[in-house]
Amino acid sequence: MTDTPTTRVLLTGATGFLGQAVLERLLSAHEGVHVTAVVRPKGSITGEQRLRQLLRKPVFRTWRESLGEEEAKRSFAERTAVLEGDLSALAELTEPFDVVIHSASTVSFDPPIHEAFSSNVGGATGLYDALLASGQDPHVVHVSTCYVGGIAKGLRPEAPVDHDVDWAAEFAASLRAGDEAEMASRAPERLQAIIDEATAGHGKQGPKSVARAAEAARREWVRTRLVDYGRTRAQSLGWTDVYTFTKALGERVAEQKWAASGHRLSVVRPSIIESALRHPYPGWIDGYKVADPLIMAYGKGALPEFPGLPDSVLDVIPVDLVVNAIVALAVGGHRKPSGEITPQGDPAPEPGYYQVCSGASNPLPVHRMYEYIRAFFLAHPLQDDEGNPIRVPEWRFPANNAVERGLAVKERLTAAGGKLTTVLPATTRTREWASSLHRTQSALGSLRSYMDLYQAYTRTEMIFDDARVRQLNDSLPAGTPEDRTFDVRSIDWVDYWQNVHMPALTEMTKAYGRLRSASKRRNASARTLRQGTDVLAVFDLEGTVLDSTVIHQYLQLRRRTLRLAKWPAELADLVSSAPTYLKAEKRDRGEFIRAFMRRYQGVPARTVREQVAGPLGQDLRRLLKPGALDRIDEHRAAGHRTVLVTGSIDLLVDPIAHLFDEVVAGRMDERDGVMTGYLATPPLVDEARAQWLKKYAEQGGYDLTRSYGYGDSLADVSWLQLVGHPYTVNPDLPLYRLAKKNHWPIEDWKKA
Repeated sequence: MTDTPTTRVLLTGATGFLGQAVLERLLSAHEGVHVTAVVRPKGSITGEQRLRQLLRKPVFRTWRESLGEEEAKRSFAERTAVLEGDLSALAELTEPFDVVIHSASTVSFDPPIHEAFSSNVGGATGLYDALLASGQDPHVVHVSTCYVGGIAKGLRPEAPVDHDVDWAAEFAASLRAGDEAEMASRAPERLQAIIDEATAGHGKQGPKSVARAAEAARREWVRTRLVDYGRTRAQSLGWTDVYTFTKALGERVAEQKWAASGHRLSVVRPSIIESALRHPYPGWIDGYKVADPLIMAYGKGALPEFPGLPDSVLDVIPVDLVVNAIVALAVGGHRKPSGEITPQGDPAPEPGYYQVCSGASNPLPVHRMYEYIRAFFLAHPLQDDEGNPIRVPEWRFPANNAVERGLAVKERLTAAGGKLTTVLPATTRTREWASSLHRTQSALGSLRSYMDLYQAYTRTEMIFDDARVRQLNDSLPAGTPEDRTFDVRSIDWVDYWQNVHMPALTEMTKAYGRLRSASKRRNASARTLRQGTDVLAVFDLEGTVLDSTVIHQYLQLRRRTLRLAKWPAELADLVSSAPTYLKAEKRDRGEFIRAFMRRYQGVPARTVREQVAGPLGQDLRRLLKPGALDRIDEHRAAGHRTVLVTGSIDLLVDPIAHLFDEVVAGRMDERDGVMTGYLATPPLVDEARAQWLKKYAEQGGYDLTRSYGYGDSLADVSWLQLVGHPYTVNPDLPLYRLAKKNHWPIEDWKKA
């Protein structure tokens, strides 16, 4: 190793998929290189810490093993440095640099327009402004994408993109779009619509929950609007999506700010980057890349058909070939069109464009790639949740409108089903149906996303020229190891898909699956109650511990205390009041309890106590759920404090109060021994119960993160989410859907 580095490199995007591979290749293959990485902090993690964490990643495994752990740490620390900050506001560049590799960008096809511009255009602007201000003349390798040419057909040259879009005007407009969307979301009519929707879905949880849901919905509305804005604006100017649009404008920033000022600029345009062919080892990949979600959805049987063109070329390139081309330019220097190295200080160096792709020299038609992937999944099928092999479907590549029509019909049907679940009673069958409907909606949502994002790439009729890349590869010194070359003609596609990429992709998927399984096991083990006197076990009453409701309790009482002659009038009044009660229950649990408790007006308290002490109490005890009794016993045996909290009145809870360490219930106001129909205190439900629980735990010294909660209604969410172990018991459908989403345990306590 040389004592003084001969080449000083400034690298952006070092923590990304491509950037970390470039960093590894520079360190492992070129001893005379020192790399300064531009890394922004992330939360409490500094840029320095984020860079150091890269050394533990799989991309550096081969290098670490070749040097030894300690030497690798020493070399990494000596040959790297961090310039902490964001590209859009880059600090002054005081250190000299010979080469700048700009690989930072957003990699999402469909981000909100202001985010795409801030990263892909604003980042480039910040970098080139800082370079110009420094007075330096490094060779810049600007990483772009082959797809910057937009929607087009035929051969796409290694040349500047032919467009007259004003990048500065579009950049400014994108930032205004973010402000305008924020303002539009705050318009009174928009807010009222959001509030109404949030109230309908979350009213039973309480006003604060409604407010949180409304704000989350407003933000999602803004995000969706800006995503649509970006996609539509890009398509209006001839690009497939906002990602390729902003990457094209990022190139124009580099051309106008850097190359036009007389500096050396090489633009590297990869196609769709996937796992490594050779280095750092075959199949290296860091998370799902562009084509992988589509591939894995197919392997899981979630894509019965797809509207691609079978003879189109999905241009895929292994990541190490892209890295090698970038490093060849960084170390070897800027090249003239003739292939000669451009000397520093050349008065008018022409930008060089290099398309690292496979479509021209080693094309892979979509139907061939599909055949290789299908053959792999037939030989190595994924498994469903029950461990059964999934047989992948056979694609026939129908016309786009046929798939679109079928998808639209299914979306309408599932949307109708979703509305129906909001009014259906919660039974085992309706819960199973709601769960199935949720899975269907998720699958359709994924299919819609795949179609919107990927069909432009599976239906393209573009071929990217790679003559300059082949010329660059041919100029490598004699004896260059194969794993440092980038001749795409050396790729055997059958071998790559069958033995390199697909095994790596499925192994990564299995690793994610193992993590999910481990999480489920942790959740399952959490059900084994640990001893502790600082733990609460909080139980709701109606529908959770007791297979009964306040209406049922009232009817049981009145059946025993009203004269038979008064029953018709009582029932008629109850039926006529039912719509009012239903509306109140849908809006707010507390409102319903207040309204219904008015029916106790004029009832002697002594009569209630006598009935509760006698036959009514016996009936209530018979309605205890078997699973509730078992769980209460488990908590008491573990030393936990068991607490029953209910919006019902205390008189009706007396028959089962002995089961708990404490009962917290409402109390009916009395006058001269007769109930007035008013509660003495507000009902302890939804957010009021949550506030009570926080205060109760604080005063008693209980640890809510270790505590347990059991509820059956969406109204219980506010307090259930405070405990470390929330459980849903025979839940209503809204709570059932939320429990599935949050991975809360769902239990049936009606069974013995």
